[in-house]
Amino acid sequence: MTRAALIDAVALAALPAGETLIVDCRFDLADPGKGERDFLAAHIPGAVYASLDRDLSDLSKAGLGRHPLPDEHAFSQTLSRWSWTPGQYVVAYDDSGGALAAARLWWMLRIAGIEASVLDGGWRAWREAGLPVEQGAATERMATHVEVRFDPAQVVYCDELERLRTESATLLLDARAAPRYRGEVEPLDAKAGHVPGARNRPFQENLDASGRFKSAEDLRAEFAPLLAAHDSRDVVHMCGSGVTAAHNLLAMEVAGLPGSRLFAPSWSGYIADPLRAIALGDA
Repeated sequence: MTRAALIDAVALAALPAGETLIVDCRFDLADPGKGERDFLAAHIPGAVYASLDRDLSDLSKAGLGRHPLPDEHAFSQTLSRWSWTPGQYVVAYDDSGGALAAARLWWMLRIAGIEASVLDGGWRAWREAGLPVEQGAATERMATHVEVRFDPAQVVYCDELERLRTESATLLLDARAAPRYRGEVEPLDAKAGHVPGARNRPFQENLDASGRFKSAEDLRAEFAPLLAAHDSRDVVHMCGSGVTAAHNLLAMEVAGLPGSRLFAPSWSGYIADPLRAIALGDA
């Protein structure tokens, strides 16, 4: 069975207890400890907590952006600590429409060959549905033996990006807000602007007013002008640090546009080399 990329709150609540690993990925870039404090205050029953900084990144890696991917061994250890077992379905949620950092975990699981979904509407949708919550730390779990491998073909790094940028078939989509893409403001990184040739698709445009993903039909219609003659498999997503880029990748999957990839270092990794070209303004 191939799971849909999104699951709604009522459907998640109806799944048999213990058959699904639920992961709370709430995170605040301005206050990295807030997500875990929020988890302790209230979370979906049975969930474990994933810190973007500790569990979904390896901040010790230099030159690969603000949220470098952890290596396979480290991610395997995280899954082991969560007591994940091969074949177990995973659902990730946050309180940012999937952007911080449920889509990131979904994508990491995807490139490791693990079936996963994002809770559509996240924590807000769960609470609005009147579903139960629990407080305190996650229940202590017995570690499992886990060894996962990432599919390297689904991850783009700087050397490959430089080559891809010379190929007309490649479409680089930047998920940052338009003012950051144009280089008018830069609140997080050392330099402003975007990778020459990149197009802008702010990830916030994937959501409706309720914080849920737009319909597959609407998303497909919105991505169509960006893709033009490009195949979805020729799309490479980026953002500031490789986190919200996964939101656009997820939205394309929802839209029935599969196979796009992610530039993991993203803008913060790209500008680590001062010789790389920078563009300003609109595409």
